[in-house]
Amino acid sequence: MAHPRFDLQSHSTHSDGALPAAEVVERAADSGVELLALSDHDTVSGVSEALATGERLGLRVVPAVEISAVDDGAPVGRELHILGYNIDHTGPLLRKRLAEFLADREHRTMRMAAALRELGFELDERELETRIAAGQPIGRPHLAEAVLRSPANASRLEAEQIDDIGSFIRAYLIEGRPAFRLRETPTVAQAIEAIHDAGGVAIWAHPFWDVSEPAEVIESIDRFRAAGIDGVEAFYVTHTREQTELLAERAAALGMLTTGSADFHGPENRLFSRFLEFDTYGLEPNLGPIASGG
Repeated sequence: MAHPRFDLQSHSTHSDGALPAAEVVERAADSGVELLALSDHDTVSGVSEALATGERLGLRVVPAVEISAVDDGAPVGRELHILGYNIDHTGPLLRKRLAEFLADREHRTMRMAAALRELGFELDERELETRIAAGQPIGRPHLAEAVLRSPANASRLEAEQIDDIGSFIRAYLIEGRPAFRLRETPTVAQAIEAIHDAGGVAIWAHPFWDVSEPAEVIESIDRFRAAGIDGVEAFYVTHTREQTELLAERAAALGMLTTGSADFHGPENRLFSRFLEFDTYGLEPNLGPIASGG
């Protein structure tokens, strides 16, 4: 079955992307994307702008969000991301829930900021304060940038061979690293419920980005399916052929959707800088109502 050229995860300055929502859509159109999702973290504040730009350019934009959630069913608590598509982004219930999730995200980020200070880092907090005042999300990329911008950290970062946001996050702000702090809410089930209540479909984003063991990924898919999730992001810029095939096979067996993205964050991002930079390895995506708009 033919499907549009899709890229179903991207980010703007409304969360941790480098470009305004309209420019994200413009760059997607220039790259040949026909079906796009602007999926900022825990916020839909850029969706209306993206929709209007897509309509102007003849590019269909799917109303979307990426919710950070706690997998409380895992042996050790971990944070995963749940994408919501075809949501009613103007609905008051969704906006209320996202505001609650965003508040927890902000509190977690500030706990990590305190941990970084305890580890001896100084933070240039100007952008953090600006975003908080504007009601915009703050997360690990903004913390990393605050550390990188402070001249007092320069010699230490050079000695530790940390030269960009991604390398700092990997060194200090992911699970198992000294400044990582876990979110408290929502759980994966609560994120799925919020998406469904907003009329959307829920997809587990980039499974192998967060979980490395294939057996654990499969077990998680089965648990999330029991909780009502609709699909998995099988096709992703960092997924290998083997990982993609495993995800697609399990999703097909369970009657789930399979989506994909290059997770665009901006033209200068080391990993996520170009649209359509993911491979389906000859497999057929199952976009279901995301492609049909139903």
